[in-house]
Amino acid sequence: MPCEACLSKPLTYSWGMKNFSIGIVLLLALAGCSGAKQTSSAAAAAATPNTYRVLFDTSKGPVLIEVDRRSAPNGAQRFYELVKAKYFDGARFYRVVPGFVVQWGAAANPAVTKKWDVTIPDDPVKGSNTRGVVTFAATGAPNSRTTHLFINLANNPRLDVMGFAPIGKVVKGMDAVDHIYAGYGEQPNQDKIAAQGNAYLNKDFPRLDYIKTARVAP
Repeated sequence: MPCEACLSKPLTYSWGMKNFSIGIVLLLALAGCSGAKQTSSAAAAAATPNTYRVLFDTSKGPVLIEVDRRSAPNGAQRFYELVKAKYFDGARFYRVVPGFVVQWGAAANPAVTKKWDVTIPDDPVKGSNTRGVVTFAATGAPNSRTTHLFINLANNPRLDVMGFAPIGKVVKGMDAVDHIYAGYGEQPNQDKIAAQGNAYLNKDFPRLDYIKTARVAP
C-alpha cells in the first residue's frame, strides 16, 4: 500500500510505482477496500484507540509521535495497523527536503510493500501542516493514501488547502528528526524502492537514516 510525497516546486517526480506532476506539491496514498475487506476494516477500526503514541527508534535517536484518531480517522487507523504489523521496521527515510519534509513509507522488504499497497479513503483536513506534524503523502488524486508519510520540518499551510490531513505530531524527538541525513535529497527512485526495497537503497544510498523499530507506546 505505498503512498508518496509532497513537493515545494513545480517539477515531475516518480514515487512508489507511479509518476506524478502536481504544480507545487506531489503526494501518494492508499485507497479503499470492499466486500469482505470492509468487514475486516470495520473490526480494525474498532480496535484502533482514539489516541495513541508510537515510538520510533531511529538511527538518529527516539522519536515519539502522538496520534489523535478523531482528527483523521482513516489515516490514524492505517498508521496504527502498519505499526502493529511492524511494517516500518528497517524502513529508510528516503526523501528529505530541508525546510520542508522528511518522508518514509516503503517497507524494507518489497514483498511487504506490495502486500500493503492498498489505498484508504481521504479524511477532511481538521488541522494544519505545521512543524512536527505527521501526515500521509498522497498523489493529489482522491483516496490515494497508502503507506507513505512525512513529518513537516517547517510550517507548510499550503498543504492544508491541497487536502493533506494531519494524523498526529511529534511530541518528543524533533531534534533527531532535524538531523536525519539530507544529503541525497530527492534522488532515491521510488519505483526502484518499491521493486527492490532496502537492497537498492543500501547499495546506492548507504547513508540514509532509518527506523529500527516502530511500536505503539504503553
